[in-house]
Amino acid sequence: MTLLKYRALSAITRLDTQLIRRSLISTQCNDQGISPPLSGIRVLDLTRVLAGPSCTMLLADMGADVVKVEEVTRGDDTRSWLPPSAPVSPNSPKESSHLPPESAYFLAVNRNKRSITVNFKDPAGLEVMQRLVRSSDVLVENFIAGKLSGMGLGWEDCKVLNPRLVYASITGYGQTGPFREAAGYDVIIEAEAGLMHITGEPDRPPSKVGVAVTDLMTGLYAHGAILAGLRSVQHTGKGVWIDCNLFETQLAGLANIASNYLIAGKEASRHGTAHPSIVPYQVFPCKDGFLMIGAGNDKQFRLLAERILEKPELVNDARFVNNATRVANREALVDIITQVLQRHERDYWIDRFTGLGVPFGPINNIQQSFAHPQVGARQATVEVDHPRAGKVRMVAPPVTYNGKRMPVRRPPPWLSQHTNEVMLELGYSQNEIAELRARQII
Repeated sequence: MTLLKYRALSAITRLDTQLIRRSLISTQCNDQGISPPLSGIRVLDLTRVLAGPSCTMLLADMGADVVKVEEVTRGDDTRSWLPPSAPVSPNSPKESSHLPPESAYFLAVNRNKRSITVNFKDPAGLEVMQRLVRSSDVLVENFIAGKLSGMGLGWEDCKVLNPRLVYASITGYGQTGPFREAAGYDVIIEAEAGLMHITGEPDRPPSKVGVAVTDLMTGLYAHGAILAGLRSVQHTGKGVWIDCNLFETQLAGLANIASNYLIAGKEASRHGTAHPSIVPYQVFPCKDGFLMIGAGNDKQFRLLAERILEKPELVNDARFVNNATRVANREALVDIITQVLQRHERDYWIDRFTGLGVPFGPINNIQQSFAHPQVGARQATVEVDHPRAGKVRMVAPPVTYNGKRMPVRRPPPWLSQHTNEVMLELGYSQNEIAELRARQII
């Protein structure tokens, strides 16, 4: 097939496919609040681990056809990050029998995607990628700055192939500057961009956050930027190169802490769960657990003292009459509250707090978090049928539209699950696909 004929056929086939897909999704989702707004948009996903995959999963949740391109033998790094993993079903596809179990980490951020494997270091694999670029609306990558340019898949290369492409690069430090070629790791950026300095107890070493929050924030910023890029293409007809990175995302995530320094030169410090400007506002131990209490104003403190702790004398104590004096006498007040709370179990105090208007919450472990009544009431988890793992429970998309969530249309894919399917869409014959497999190009 000549390149000219391929391009013409690809354009016609893609248009027909988009129209059919939009029609099917619209029919399926009329009772789902709104139809997925990105149906008909193809996203070429060249990302791995967390920041990039979380971004592309958000796009997939909104209906985009996300084609995840993975390394031929191992795939995304997180596929090997196990245990824990989902059990392998005895009814799993025979062609996947050589693969390890599906890791819980990979399953967390790859729903609603298709997986293909391509060795694009080989010229034949590069041709596959070029066809994908031509047929895609968005490309998302998280290679070190400049890496893909050296492989023929940089922004300058891809915008020639597809002038309307939204090309999103997610890196550690951005496309320019002295650190542009440094790899980006969440925990390193937490350290370098201030987050670790303010996390932890004041008398203990700095601590990382319990989940890779910098990666996740970067994925959120990138997904929003891609939506803006698609809107720009609608207006201008010209593609966009998006430069999103962990370092600047984390600086932005410092929020008021950053502003305190930039405006007033105020250095930050660690306060554990406490607030530097409000008391009481921290975690307190009970007899058998912990409660987070946030009495942020005088009315709430009065309720706490009189109705919950049954210590009305605290309200008129000169040390605690307003927030400023409570901050000045933090240690004394925290000690008094702690002594009272440790007399009873956590559930006792939950009953006393409930309904009075004093902000509080139990410190739940993960099991308790998913047993929370809001999880069931809001259907915050979803069960999907996975071809290799059977029924898999996962967190549902956390946004509703007119009271309905976007559907989980596809379970997270097993490695190379959709390679044949996508290659056929790109115009390859069965014989060509078999040859490329034999050469380990796909």
